[in-house]
Amino acid sequence: QLRLVESGGGLMQPGGSLRLSCAASGANLGYYAIGWFRQVPGKEREGVSCISAGGSRQNYEDSVKGRFTISRDNALNTVYLQMNNLKPEDTGVYYCAARSVTHCTIRSTFDLWGQGTQVTVSS
Repeated sequence: QLRLVESGGGLMQPGGSLRLSCAASGANLGYYAIGWFRQVPGKEREGVSCISAGGSRQNYEDSVKGRFTISRDNALNTVYLQMNNLKPEDTGVYYCAARSVTHCTIRSTFDLWGQGTQVTVSS
């Protein structure tokens, strides 16, 4: 069974960068499209970005376009979210999730979720 573990969160000043990792075990991540989501207390979880199983297609939520980059290394069974020029509104718990089809959008339904990693952007 596929298991996802996020890492790389932390506290960062506005304008800084973080790279989140989503490491998979138990199955070959190359068969799954992967999404990144974030949630702030009191708000609905929102899709941030997703990447197709082969890595050729990416989707981004409008507020992160040009600042965030999603990528994957299927040989390492890992998906990354590079976050640059961070803003306070990027604060939240970031989750990665998998769906057992090749393509995705940030509004797709995802089947398997990690436990999340906290990102806090504050001066």
